[in-house]
Amino acid sequence: MSTTELFLIAMVIILGVPYLIWRIFRTDYWAPLVVVQILTGILLGPGVLGKAFPDYYATVFAPPVIGALNGIAWWAVMLFVMIAGIELDLREVWRQRKECGTTAALALGVPLAAGCLAALGLLAWRTGWIGEGTQTWQFVLGIGMSCAVTALPILILLMEKLDILRAPLGQRVLRYASLDDIAIWAVLAILLLDWKRVGHQAAFLAIFAVASWGFRALMERLKETDRYYVSLIWLAAVAYGADWCGLHFMVGAFLAGAIMERDWFNLERLDGLRHNVLLTIMPIYFLSTGLRTNWNIGGTAVFVAAAVLLVASVIGKLAGVGVAGKLLGWKKGDAWLIGWLLQTKALIMIIFVNVLLDKHMITSETFTALLLMAVASTMLTVPIVAPRLKALGYV
Repeated sequence: MSTTELFLIAMVIILGVPYLIWRIFRTDYWAPLVVVQILTGILLGPGVLGKAFPDYYATVFAPPVIGALNGIAWWAVMLFVMIAGIELDLREVWRQRKECGTTAALALGVPLAAGCLAALGLLAWRTGWIGEGTQTWQFVLGIGMSCAVTALPILILLMEKLDILRAPLGQRVLRYASLDDIAIWAVLAILLLDWKRVGHQAAFLAIFAVASWGFRALMERLKETDRYYVSLIWLAAVAYGADWCGLHFMVGAFLAGAIMERDWFNLERLDGLRHNVLLTIMPIYFLSTGLRTNWNIGGTAVFVAAAVLLVASVIGKLAGVGVAGKLLGWKKGDAWLIGWLLQTKALIMIIFVNVLLDKHMITSETFTALLLMAVASTMLTVPIVAPRLKALGYV
Protein backbone atom coordinates (compact mmCIF):
# COMPACT_ATOMS: atom_id res chain seq x y z
CA MET A 1 0.00 0.00 0.00
CA SER A 2 1.06 3.57 -0.59
CA THR A 3 2.00 5.95 2.21
CA THR A 4 -1.22 7.88 1.58
CA GLU A 5 -3.34 4.74 2.05
CA LEU A 6 -1.46 3.79 5.22
CA PHE A 7 -1.87 7.33 6.54
CA LEU A 8 -5.64 7.21 5.98
CA ILE A 9 -5.89 3.78 7.65
CA ALA A 10 -4.01 5.21 10.63
CA MET A 11 -6.42 8.18 10.73
CA VAL A 12 -9.43 5.85 10.76
CA ILE A 13 -7.90 4.01 13.74
CA ILE A 14 -6.90 7.22 15.56
CA LEU A 15 -10.34 8.81 15.23
CA GLY A 16 -12.54 5.70 15.27
CA VAL A 17 -11.27 3.49 18.09
CA PRO A 18 -11.42 6.02 20.97
CA TYR A 19 -14.79 7.36 19.81
CA LEU A 20 -16.29 3.85 19.82
CA ILE A 21 -14.88 3.13 23.28
CA TRP A 22 -16.18 6.47 24.58
CA ARG A 23 -19.67 5.98 23.14
CA ILE A 24 -20.18 2.24 23.67
CA PHE A 25 -18.93 2.21 27.26
CA ARG A 26 -20.30 5.69 28.08
CA THR A 27 -17.11 6.75 29.84
CA ASP A 28 -17.83 10.49 29.85
CA TYR A 29 -18.45 10.72 33.60
CA TRP A 30 -15.07 9.34 34.67
CA ALA A 31 -13.10 9.57 31.41
CA PRO A 32 -13.89 12.37 28.91
CA LEU A 33 -13.16 11.72 25.26
CA VAL A 34 -9.73 13.39 25.50
CA VAL A 35 -8.72 10.95 28.26
CA VAL A 36 -9.97 7.99 26.22
CA GLN A 37 -7.95 9.26 23.25
CA ILE A 38 -4.79 9.43 25.39
CA LEU A 39 -5.36 5.90 26.72
CA THR A 40 -6.05 4.63 23.22
CA GLY A 41 -2.80 6.20 22.08
CA ILE A 42 -0.97 4.18 24.75
CA LEU A 43 -2.73 0.98 23.64
CA LEU A 44 -1.84 1.66 20.01
CA GLY A 45 1.79 2.32 20.92
CA PRO A 46 4.74 -0.06 20.75
CA GLY A 47 4.27 -1.26 24.32
CA VAL A 48 0.87 -2.90 23.69
CA LEU A 49 -0.23 -3.15 20.02
CA GLY A 50 3.37 -3.17 18.84
CA LYS A 51 4.18 -6.19 20.97
CA ALA A 52 0.96 -8.08 20.29
CA PHE A 53 0.96 -7.51 16.51
CA PRO A 54 4.47 -6.38 15.51
CA ASP A 55 4.02 -6.91 11.76
CA TYR A 56 0.72 -5.07 11.62
CA TYR A 57 2.08 -2.26 13.78
CA ALA A 58 5.21 -1.89 11.65
CA THR A 59 3.10 -1.73 8.49
CA VAL A 60 0.43 0.77 9.55
CA PHE A 61 2.71 2.97 11.66
CA ALA A 62 5.66 2.91 9.29
CA PRO A 63 8.23 5.77 9.54
CA PRO A 64 6.73 7.83 6.66
CA VAL A 65 3.28 7.64 8.29
CA ILE A 66 4.72 8.57 11.70
CA GLY A 67 6.49 11.53 10.08
CA ALA A 68 3.25 12.81 8.56
CA LEU A 69 1.35 12.33 11.82
CA ASN A 70 4.05 14.10 13.81
CA GLY A 71 3.81 17.20 11.62
CA ILE A 72 0.07 17.48 12.29
CA ALA A 73 0.60 16.74 15.98
CA TRP A 74 3.17 19.55 16.35
CA TRP A 75 0.82 22.11 14.83
CA ALA A 76 -2.15 20.83 16.85
CA VAL A 77 -0.39 21.15 20.18
CA MET A 78 1.06 24.57 19.30
CA LEU A 79 -2.45 25.84 18.58
CA PHE A 80 -3.74 24.34 21.80
CA VAL A 81 -0.97 25.86 23.93
CA MET A 82 -1.42 29.26 22.27
CA ILE A 83 -5.14 29.20 23.13
CA ALA A 84 -4.25 28.29 26.72
CA GLY A 85 -2.01 31.37 26.79
CA ILE A 86 -4.79 33.60 25.43
CA GLU A 87 -7.20 32.34 28.10
CA LEU A 88 -5.03 33.65 30.94
CA ASP A 89 -6.87 36.52 32.64
CA LEU A 90 -4.00 38.18 34.48
CA ARG A 91 -5.83 41.46 35.07
CA GLU A 92 -8.44 39.77 37.26
CA VAL A 93 -5.68 37.84 39.00
CA TRP A 94 -3.94 41.15 39.79
CA ARG A 95 -7.14 42.60 41.27
CA GLN A 96 -7.29 39.69 43.72
CA ARG A 97 -3.54 39.18 43.98
CA LYS A 98 -3.40 38.34 47.70
CA GLU A 99 -5.84 35.45 47.51
CA CYS A 100 -4.65 34.27 44.10
CA GLY A 101 -0.96 34.54 44.96
CA THR A 102 -1.31 32.68 48.25
CA THR A 103 -3.44 29.90 46.80
CA ALA A 104 -1.42 29.48 43.62
CA ALA A 105 1.88 29.43 45.52
CA LEU A 106 0.73 26.74 47.95
CA ALA A 107 -1.17 24.75 45.29
CA LEU A 108 2.01 24.62 43.21
CA GLY A 109 4.73 24.62 45.87
CA VAL A 110 3.57 21.75 48.09
CA PRO A 111 3.00 19.17 45.29
CA LEU A 112 6.23 20.39 43.67
CA ALA A 113 8.12 19.52 46.87
CA ALA A 114 6.29 16.19 47.17
CA GLY A 115 7.08 15.37 43.55
CA CYS A 116 10.76 16.23 44.03
CA LEU A 117 10.91 13.85 46.98
CA ALA A 118 9.24 11.14 44.88
CA ALA A 119 11.79 11.73 42.10
CA LEU A 120 14.67 11.31 44.56
CA GLY A 121 13.03 8.09 45.74
CA LEU A 122 12.86 6.76 42.19
CA LEU A 123 16.53 7.51 41.64
CA ALA A 124 17.44 5.71 44.88
CA TRP A 125 15.22 2.73 44.02
CA ARG A 126 16.67 1.75 40.64
CA THR A 127 18.33 3.04 37.49
CA GLY A 128 16.64 3.75 34.16
CA TRP A 129 14.57 6.82 35.05
CA ILE A 130 16.89 9.75 34.30
CA GLY A 131 17.97 10.70 30.77
CA GLU A 132 21.57 10.30 29.73
CA GLY A 133 23.64 13.45 30.32
CA THR A 134 20.91 15.08 32.44
CA GLN A 135 21.84 16.62 35.76
CA THR A 136 20.04 15.33 38.84
CA TRP A 137 18.51 18.73 39.67
CA GLN A 138 16.94 18.94 36.21
CA PHE A 139 15.36 15.51 36.57
CA VAL A 140 14.12 16.16 40.11
CA LEU A 141 12.69 19.59 39.27
CA GLY A 142 11.08 18.24 36.08
CA ILE A 143 9.34 15.40 37.94
CA GLY A 144 8.35 17.74 40.77
CA MET A 145 6.74 20.19 38.37
CA SER A 146 4.97 17.32 36.61
CA CYS A 147 3.32 16.47 39.93
CA ALA A 148 2.35 20.11 40.50
CA VAL A 149 0.91 20.87 37.03
CA THR A 150 -2.70 21.92 36.55
CA ALA A 151 -3.99 21.58 32.99
CA LEU A 152 -5.90 24.83 32.39
CA PRO A 153 -7.59 23.78 29.10
CA ILE A 154 -8.80 20.43 30.48
CA LEU A 155 -9.85 22.13 33.72
CA ILE A 156 -12.05 24.43 31.61
CA LEU A 157 -13.50 21.42 29.79
CA LEU A 158 -14.32 19.55 33.01
CA MET A 159 -15.84 22.62 34.67
CA GLU A 160 -18.07 23.08 31.62
CA LYS A 161 -19.31 19.53 32.13
CA LEU A 162 -19.87 20.20 35.83
CA ASP A 163 -21.75 23.44 34.94
CA ILE A 164 -19.56 25.67 37.15
CA LEU A 165 -17.26 27.31 34.58
CA ARG A 166 -18.98 30.71 34.59
CA ALA A 167 -20.02 30.45 38.26
CA PRO A 168 -18.02 32.29 40.97
CA LEU A 169 -16.37 29.02 42.10
CA GLY A 170 -15.26 28.20 38.56
CA GLN A 171 -13.83 31.68 38.01
CA ARG A 172 -11.89 31.45 41.29
CA VAL A 173 -10.35 28.14 40.24
CA LEU A 174 -9.42 29.57 36.83
CA ARG A 175 -7.57 32.47 38.45
CA TYR A 176 -5.52 30.12 40.63
CA ALA A 177 -4.79 27.84 37.68
CA SER A 178 -3.74 30.79 35.51
CA LEU A 179 -0.85 31.69 37.82
CA ASP A 180 0.26 28.07 38.04
CA ASP A 181 0.14 27.84 34.25
CA ILE A 182 2.66 30.68 33.98
CA ALA A 183 4.90 29.00 36.56
CA ILE A 184 4.90 25.76 34.57
CA TRP A 185 6.31 27.42 31.48
CA ALA A 186 8.76 29.49 33.52
CA VAL A 187 10.17 26.33 35.12
CA LEU A 188 10.34 24.66 31.72
CA ALA A 189 12.35 27.62 30.39
CA ILE A 190 14.76 27.24 33.33
CA LEU A 191 15.13 23.52 32.68
CA LEU A 192 15.87 24.18 29.01
CA LEU A 193 18.36 26.97 29.68
CA ASP A 194 21.48 26.08 27.72
CA TRP A 195 24.60 28.02 28.70
CA LYS A 196 26.16 27.16 25.35
CA ARG A 197 23.26 28.89 23.62
CA VAL A 198 22.40 31.50 26.24
CA GLY A 199 23.33 34.27 23.81
CA HIS A 200 20.77 32.97 21.31
CA GLN A 201 18.16 32.69 24.06
CA ALA A 202 18.78 36.23 25.28
CA ALA A 203 18.59 37.50 21.70
CA PHE A 204 15.30 35.67 21.16
CA LEU A 205 13.76 37.14 24.31
CA ALA A 206 14.90 40.66 23.38
CA ILE A 207 13.51 40.36 19.84
CA PHE A 208 10.32 38.83 21.22
CA ALA A 209 9.80 41.77 23.61
CA VAL A 210 10.14 44.33 20.79
CA ALA A 211 8.07 42.27 18.33
CA SER A 212 5.34 41.79 20.94
CA TRP A 213 4.90 45.54 21.26
CA GLY A 214 4.45 45.88 17.50
CA PHE A 215 2.21 42.81 17.31
CA ARG A 216 -0.10 44.09 20.05
CA ALA A 217 -0.36 47.48 18.36
CA LEU A 218 -1.28 45.75 15.09
CA MET A 219 -3.87 43.47 16.69
CA GLU A 220 -5.61 46.42 18.33
CA ARG A 221 -6.25 47.87 14.85
CA LEU A 222 -7.49 44.66 13.19
CA LYS A 223 -10.99 43.27 12.94
CA GLU A 224 -11.59 40.12 14.98
CA THR A 225 -11.72 37.90 11.88
CA ASP A 226 -8.27 39.13 10.84
CA ARG A 227 -6.90 38.67 14.34
CA TYR A 228 -7.37 34.90 14.17
CA TYR A 229 -5.35 34.61 10.96
CA VAL A 230 -2.59 36.99 12.06
CA SER A 231 -2.32 35.14 15.37
CA LEU A 232 -1.47 31.93 13.45
CA ILE A 233 1.37 33.67 11.61
CA TRP A 234 2.57 35.08 14.94
CA LEU A 235 2.39 31.59 16.50
CA ALA A 236 4.54 30.00 13.81
CA ALA A 237 7.13 32.80 13.97
CA VAL A 238 7.47 32.82 17.77
CA ALA A 239 7.55 29.02 18.00
CA TYR A 240 10.33 28.97 15.39
CA GLY A 241 12.34 31.57 17.32
CA ALA A 242 12.00 29.65 20.59
CA ASP A 243 13.02 26.37 18.98
CA TRP A 244 15.96 28.01 17.19
CA CYS A 245 17.41 29.27 20.47
CA GLY A 246 16.90 25.97 22.30
CA LEU A 247 13.84 26.85 24.41
CA HIS A 248 11.56 24.44 22.44
CA PHE A 249 8.66 25.46 20.24
CA MET A 250 6.15 24.75 23.06
CA VAL A 251 7.58 27.59 25.14
CA GLY A 252 7.28 29.81 22.06
CA ALA A 253 3.66 28.75 21.53
CA PHE A 254 2.76 29.68 25.10
CA LEU A 255 4.55 33.03 24.86
CA ALA A 256 2.75 33.74 21.57
CA GLY A 257 -0.63 33.31 23.29
CA ALA A 258 0.23 34.83 26.66
CA ILE A 259 0.87 38.31 25.26
CA MET A 260 -2.54 38.35 23.54
CA GLU A 261 -5.60 39.80 25.25
CA ARG A 262 -8.59 37.54 25.69
CA ASP A 263 -10.81 40.57 25.03
CA TRP A 264 -9.55 40.68 21.43
CA PHE A 265 -11.63 37.59 20.70
CA ASN A 266 -15.27 36.69 21.12
CA LEU A 267 -15.33 34.24 24.05
CA GLU A 268 -17.75 31.83 22.37
CA ARG A 269 -15.67 31.76 19.19
CA LEU A 270 -12.49 31.18 21.16
CA ASP A 271 -14.19 28.32 23.01
CA GLY A 272 -15.32 26.99 19.64
CA LEU A 273 -11.78 27.14 18.26
CA ARG A 274 -10.45 25.21 21.26
CA HIS A 275 -13.18 22.58 20.88
CA ASN A 276 -12.52 22.26 17.14
CA VAL A 277 -8.78 21.81 17.69
CA LEU A 278 -9.58 19.13 20.28
CA LEU A 279 -12.00 17.45 17.90
CA THR A 280 -10.10 17.55 14.62
CA ILE A 281 -6.34 17.41 15.16
CA MET A 282 -5.45 16.89 18.83
CA PRO A 283 -6.31 13.14 18.65
CA ILE A 284 -3.26 12.82 16.41
CA TYR A 285 -1.13 14.35 19.14
CA PHE A 286 -2.53 11.86 21.65
CA LEU A 287 -1.60 9.00 19.36
CA SER A 288 1.91 10.33 18.80
CA THR A 289 2.24 10.58 22.59
CA GLY A 290 1.12 6.97 22.99
CA LEU A 291 3.64 5.83 20.40
CA ARG A 292 6.41 7.07 22.69
CA THR A 293 5.45 4.93 25.70
CA ASN A 294 7.86 2.19 26.75
CA TRP A 295 7.94 -0.62 29.31
CA ASN A 296 11.51 -1.85 28.80
CA ILE A 297 12.51 -1.80 32.49
CA GLY A 298 9.41 -3.79 33.39
CA GLY A 299 5.73 -3.00 33.42
CA THR A 300 5.48 -3.52 37.18
CA ALA A 301 8.20 -0.95 37.89
CA VAL A 302 6.52 1.59 35.63
CA PHE A 303 3.14 1.10 37.32
CA VAL A 304 4.72 1.36 40.80
CA ALA A 305 6.44 4.59 39.76
CA ALA A 306 3.14 5.95 38.39
CA ALA A 307 1.37 5.11 41.67
CA VAL A 308 4.08 6.80 43.76
CA LEU A 309 3.91 9.92 41.61
CA LEU A 310 0.09 9.95 41.75
CA VAL A 311 0.11 9.79 45.57
CA ALA A 312 2.69 12.58 45.77
CA SER A 313 0.67 14.69 43.36
CA VAL A 314 -2.74 14.21 45.00
CA ILE A 315 -1.59 14.54 48.61
CA GLY A 316 0.63 17.50 47.78
CA LYS A 317 -2.12 19.36 45.92
CA LEU A 318 -4.79 18.75 48.57
CA ALA A 319 -2.41 19.69 51.38
CA GLY A 320 -1.30 22.89 49.66
CA VAL A 321 -4.83 24.06 48.88
CA GLY A 322 -5.97 23.01 52.36
CA VAL A 323 -3.37 25.28 53.97
CA ALA A 324 -4.39 28.13 51.65
CA GLY A 325 -8.04 27.64 52.62
CA LYS A 326 -7.23 27.93 56.32
CA LEU A 327 -5.04 30.99 55.85
CA LEU A 328 -7.69 32.76 53.75
CA GLY A 329 -10.73 31.67 55.76
CA TRP A 330 -12.58 29.73 53.06
CA LYS A 331 -15.88 28.13 53.93
CA LYS A 332 -15.91 24.47 54.81
CA GLY A 333 -15.55 22.12 51.84
CA ASP A 334 -14.13 24.65 49.37
CA ALA A 335 -10.50 23.57 49.84
CA TRP A 336 -11.36 19.95 49.07
CA LEU A 337 -13.28 20.90 45.90
CA ILE A 338 -10.66 23.34 44.64
CA GLY A 339 -7.82 20.95 45.45
CA TRP A 340 -9.36 18.20 43.34
CA LEU A 341 -10.21 20.56 40.48
CA LEU A 342 -6.61 21.83 40.41
CA GLN A 343 -5.47 18.19 40.39
CA THR A 344 -6.59 17.94 36.73
CA LYS A 345 -3.49 17.32 34.61
CA ALA A 346 -3.87 15.51 31.27
CA LEU A 347 -2.90 17.74 28.35
CA ILE A 348 -0.55 20.37 29.77
CA MET A 349 1.39 17.83 31.80
CA ILE A 350 1.60 15.52 28.78
CA ILE A 351 2.93 18.42 26.72
CA PHE A 352 5.39 19.25 29.52
CA VAL A 353 6.77 15.71 29.81
CA ASN A 354 6.92 15.38 26.01
CA VAL A 355 9.36 18.29 26.06
CA LEU A 356 11.37 16.62 28.84
CA LEU A 357 11.54 13.47 26.72
CA ASP A 358 12.49 15.42 23.59
CA LYS A 359 15.39 16.98 25.52
CA HIS A 360 16.43 13.58 26.94
CA MET A 361 15.92 14.66 30.55
CA ILE A 362 13.78 11.60 31.24
CA THR A 363 13.69 8.13 29.74
CA SER A 364 10.71 6.69 27.88
CA GLU A 365 9.94 4.56 30.96
CA THR A 366 9.70 7.67 33.15
CA PHE A 367 7.58 9.28 30.43
CA THR A 368 5.20 6.30 30.51
CA ALA A 369 4.89 6.45 34.32
CA LEU A 370 4.16 10.20 34.19
CA LEU A 371 1.63 9.68 31.41
CA LEU A 372 -0.23 7.05 33.44
CA MET A 373 -0.19 9.37 36.47
CA ALA A 374 -1.61 12.27 34.43
CA VAL A 375 -4.45 10.15 33.07
CA ALA A 376 -5.30 8.67 36.48
CA SER A 377 -5.35 12.05 38.24
CA THR A 378 -7.64 13.51 35.56
CA MET A 379 -10.01 10.52 35.64
CA LEU A 380 -10.43 10.90 39.41
CA THR A 381 -11.54 14.54 39.23
CA VAL A 382 -15.19 14.40 38.09
CA PRO A 383 -16.29 11.34 40.14
CA ILE A 384 -14.90 12.93 43.31
CA VAL A 385 -15.95 16.54 42.67
CA ALA A 386 -19.47 16.07 41.24
CA PRO A 387 -21.11 14.61 44.41
CA ARG A 388 -19.44 17.25 46.62
CA LEU A 389 -20.71 20.08 44.40
CA LYS A 390 -24.26 18.86 44.93
CA ALA A 391 -23.75 18.33 48.64
CA LEU A 392 -22.42 21.88 49.09
CA GLY A 393 -25.16 23.42 46.91
CA TYR A 394 -22.99 24.65 44.03
CA VAL A 395 -25.13 22.88 41.40
